[in-house]
Amino acid sequence: MSVRRDWRASLLLMPAMLFFTVFALGPLIAALCLSFLQWNGITPPQWSGLENWGRAFTDPATLDSIKLTLLVIALSWLIQTPASILLGAFLAGYQRYRALLGVFYFLPLLFSAVAVGLIWQAILSPQGALNSLLRAAGADAITQPWLGSSSTAIYAVIIVIAWQFIPLHTLLYQAAVRQIPQQFYEAARIDGAGKIRQFVSVTLPQLKYTLITSSILIVNGSITYFDIVFVLTGGGPEGSTRILPLHMYITAFQETQIGYGSAIAILMVVLGLALSLVLLRISGFSRMESQAEGA
Repeated sequence: MSVRRDWRASLLLMPAMLFFTVFALGPLIAALCLSFLQWNGITPPQWSGLENWGRAFTDPATLDSIKLTLLVIALSWLIQTPASILLGAFLAGYQRYRALLGVFYFLPLLFSAVAVGLIWQAILSPQGALNSLLRAAGADAITQPWLGSSSTAIYAVIIVIAWQFIPLHTLLYQAAVRQIPQQFYEAARIDGAGKIRQFVSVTLPQLKYTLITSSILIVNGSITYFDIVFVLTGGGPEGSTRILPLHMYITAFQETQIGYGSAIAILMVVLGLALSLVLLRISGFSRMESQAEGA
């Protein structure tokens, strides 16, 4: 009986495994093989050994892209996490006005990255809506080309990314808050805890695993952001927004260094896996003990 059950389970897993092999594992192996070649996509590829890998760890452009990517990860987490937790806790209430606000608030999730990029490009342009509002408020000294200055472009990009993806993480926290047993809050109220104390002592501890899940999504998302940055700045000005995925694209497809671009792609995968495993390790997420035990 157990053999038949195992056979059925294996049969049900086959479509998912086939999908993973064809669309994830296969391209990853192909990129790894290409990373040992010199190839421009037209002429026959030439074996180069570890040349591309040695260049990946010494090329100033690649090292700057890694630094920019780590900056995007850090600032994205610092902006998106607190905002998402607060909004998720607020929208977890069942009042009608909160549900109505939630409908409008989650609209950015429906927009494509290209649409978001074009909208914000118009807002942040030198004659765009933001500078127009600043001029109308008498703050002409603050106005500047937000996407055209190397000192502000990366921060403007991070704000746009946060605007689009905070609603996604808010959904995660909203669902998590609604799963917290109400008796926890009742016990806190009996002990005299106010709203803020309940949030700090009850809500936040119960969001531990949701926080880890959200953080892993932010980390991996930050490593793979491409379309928004490509539309907003194209990697400029002066390479100030040329994060790792965009650097990989420009290297492989615009500069036709496919072997070197493949090495950068593998480097992205390794970086994402390493950061995710570090988060899992330090959080104890893999143990998944119940936080509501005894409730």
